[in-house]
Amino acid sequence: MNLLKLAWKNITHRPLNLVLSMVLFGLGVGLIILLLLLNSQMKNNFDRNLADIDMVIGAKGSPLQMILCSMYHIDNPTGNINVEEAKPFLRKEHPLIKTNVPLSLGDSYKSHRIVGTNHDILNLYDGKIESGELWENDFEVTLGKSAALDIGLELGDTFQSSHGFDDAEDMEHDGLFKVVGILEPTGSVLDQLILSNLATIWENHDHDGGGHEDHEGHDHSDHAVSNFNLLDYPDKDITSILVQFKNRTNFQALNMPRNINENTDMQAASPAIEINRLYSMIGIGVDALRNLAIIIALVSAFSIFISLFTSLRERKYELALMRVMGASPGKLFFLIILEGMVLALFGFLVGLLISHIGMEVLASYAKSSYRYSFTGKTFLATEWWVLLASLAIGFVAAIIPAIQAYKTDIHNTLSK
Repeated sequence: MNLLKLAWKNITHRPLNLVLSMVLFGLGVGLIILLLLLNSQMKNNFDRNLADIDMVIGAKGSPLQMILCSMYHIDNPTGNINVEEAKPFLRKEHPLIKTNVPLSLGDSYKSHRIVGTNHDILNLYDGKIESGELWENDFEVTLGKSAALDIGLELGDTFQSSHGFDDAEDMEHDGLFKVVGILEPTGSVLDQLILSNLATIWENHDHDGGGHEDHEGHDHSDHAVSNFNLLDYPDKDITSILVQFKNRTNFQALNMPRNINENTDMQAASPAIEINRLYSMIGIGVDALRNLAIIIALVSAFSIFISLFTSLRERKYELALMRVMGASPGKLFFLIILEGMVLALFGFLVGLLISHIGMEVLASYAKSSYRYSFTGKTFLATEWWVLLASLAIGFVAAIIPAIQAYKTDIHNTLSK
């Protein structure tokens, strides 16, 4: 019988100890891997949607809330800003601004947000049309790929939006939206959105759709995107503006957010700064959970040590007989080390299973609540390091029992 089979037989001979050690070790490892998966995918989602946006302008309030709402669409707006007041930052000829994308929010359909904007938003996320065409006239919409699949809408379908970001039937508007296009998947927040023009959002709220004929009979050419100039509507409100600078190192551009905050009734925030602030806030909780996971893993290592240490008393005659039959002290040492590492390996596999199943559960919750894609089906390179660390813990837990096995006194043991 080789050492691996013998080690496995010795481990399974005590099933309760085996289960306890594996579950305890698996919980620690599983929590560590779950945190790695969550942190990695969350960072990827946030970084992907930064879209080289340098500044967001909106209403006074929480700058982080404004960023999460305008760029990630997972929070409520801080309010609206007036086109007249925002006019200097909406001009195409602004000397410091390369791109300015206005947004109007407030409606949704089946939890997917309807965003009033212009075609420039596609350039931020490399959006391209997959079928149909881009929205042009009032109440025409182009869907992100995920939104189209989740909702089940196709070209030519119509629907009524809900006021706010829930689906309460008594909050439905009367305006009838028509799907004219579907975008290619981008892997960004654009996939989750329903895009229309700004005038549609205004009309939906100002008139609640009243007086609008359906798409077959109403002429919307006055508000076609190609002819629409936002500056011609100074009395209207928008939610925010996404801004890209021409030169990020320009001193005036870098000071623009502070100037807006100090000299206007609007608020400007840097996405990179606010997201880093969010990471630091989340990091406190993540560090606490990681420390808890490490403590659980160390307790489980002690459990493995106790299991191997106590088993030596039961097996001292077995080990002595192995010596008599020709087994070297080194072979006994390696046998106990192997048992510790096998226990750690199976504990790691249990933790791997727990973490990826747990991530799938969290993914379904995150998708239904925030429309962001998470998955437990992906594996990280760092998980190999967790495996190596697990085997190292098993080795350290077994080292003292292995030394005792190495020092087995044949004569004294067999004479008792």
